[in-house]
Amino acid sequence: MKRSASAFFLCHVFVAVKIRNFLASSFVPIANTERKPSDSRLVAGSFKVNIMAARREGPFRLHSSSSANNLENLSSNEITGPAIPSLEGSTKRLFLVRHGEVINPGGDRPVYYGALDVPLSPLGEAEAKAAAMYLKQFDLDLVVSSPLSRAIYGAEQVLALQKNKEPAVVKMEGFRELDRGAWCGKTKEEIGVETMEKFDACDDSVTPEGGESYSVLKKRVLQDRDSILDRLPAGRAAAIVSHLQVTRSMLSDALDIPTAEMAGLGVATASVTSIDYGADGTQTVHFQSFKPDVGLATSKDGAN
Repeated sequence: MKRSASAFFLCHVFVAVKIRNFLASSFVPIANTERKPSDSRLVAGSFKVNIMAARREGPFRLHSSSSANNLENLSSNEITGPAIPSLEGSTKRLFLVRHGEVINPGGDRPVYYGALDVPLSPLGEAEAKAAAMYLKQFDLDLVVSSPLSRAIYGAEQVLALQKNKEPAVVKMEGFRELDRGAWCGKTKEEIGVETMEKFDACDDSVTPEGGESYSVLKKRVLQDRDSILDRLPAGRAAAIVSHLQVTRSMLSDALDIPTAEMAGLGVATASVTSIDYGADGTQTVHFQSFKPDVGLATSKDGAN
């Protein structure tokens, strides 16, 4: 009877783990639209000291060893994604990749960090590798990155798996994450929920000291995006590895969503968004926030 009960318990544990792994991978609904031109281990105190401690000590939660092994043994041919048409004529394609999960400098007290150079967690690194494996099937002319290390890591993974490689990742200042200024190191509650709502709605009067508004961010992002499109030959594709707000800036422009509403756009960690750009100014979003299903744990994605 004891042996039977143990077997019954182990069976339930096995099923629970399988269900958890299935739910852990995000498969965000596809958008296909077209727009015509018109932890407590970190001490309280210095925020920058906490960032350095996070780099030394690592994350507070690791992905499971089984998930890590699954990724190592996975072939890029096994990663399937949304249907996407072949590039034709003068159309150009950008794959927008958000960096993986980071180690939040506030530990169990998630704080905003914005354009500060915070490190990826081991899970975040694994997520970045999974995104690179998915993009291996596409022949990319350019792999572009924000100048921040969490994005550079992801871009280097993408470049490493490309057959016809450029010599290096192209780093562009315009793709740096939104500068949170004086809000860095503070929680949403400390900043003020009402203040954050006004900020998201593009009320420039609440822009943090030393920081940026969404309007300022979007202007520089689109300027560098256009530089990449000018550099990219017709009928070719490139990947831009950057950040949440940077990706939202380009995605909202493609979907013709006002800047004051772009904070509502979902972009998961290490997800891929695909946008085509026609010579006539047409922008077509084939899919938004696709995250390869490779059995990794669910990332923590709070303040950013």
